[in-house]
Amino acid sequence: MTPTTKFWAVVPAAGVGKRMNADRPKQYLELAGKTVIEHTLLRLLSAEVFAAIAVAISSEDPYWPELEVSSHHQVITAPGGKERADSVLSALSAIRDVAADEDWVLVHDAARPCLTAADIHLLINTLVNDEVGGILALSSHDTLKNVQGQTILGTLDRSHIWRALTPQMFRYGMLKNALESGQGNLAITDEASALEIQGLQPKIVEGRPDNIKITRPEDLALAQFYMGQQHD
Repeated sequence: MTPTTKFWAVVPAAGVGKRMNADRPKQYLELAGKTVIEHTLLRLLSAEVFAAIAVAISSEDPYWPELEVSSHHQVITAPGGKERADSVLSALSAIRDVAADEDWVLVHDAARPCLTAADIHLLINTLVNDEVGGILALSSHDTLKNVQGQTILGTLDRSHIWRALTPQMFRYGMLKNALESGQGNLAITDEASALEIQGLQPKIVEGRPDNIKITRPEDLALAQFYMGQQHD
């Protein structure tokens, strides 16, 4: 890392969160007195490492402009895309005039509001001199089954299985090129997979289990519980 290397955060937030069965996208649901995305962005800002945070928002989103954090001097709004990869690429384009190819980008889910500054610093300190970068992840403690329909075909070796979390941390130029090359490829479900398709091998950094993603209604109560524990 050179003295001029910068760190940027990217938050794709153009999704609609259909599984929540709510009247608004899940990132705008209330959690402990704020919206989910406000908690997420405040957690990123609390790490005090980012030159800016680029947030990809749907053009039809009426909620984002109402949030105070949307006008924070370190927050940049970018147009969201159809898929996650499109939103991330749009956010990267929004900072292309100020980010260098060797800068690091940490992509974080808008619906992961329990991220800690400690995990951000752990990821950065572990990977800052790595050639590729990597992701926060959790090893699997459950027995995992390979299933077709409702029939078990076999049991997977869980010692090789990790659950991908975010942030996912890669060089600006490398990540941008990988996403541009993979546009339209449905196999790209996160940033690491885009790098993998290029033949690169991202690293794993073990994160905290309370870094959960809000996906279903019951996740809100669990996130609030974790936040209370984190502040104890």
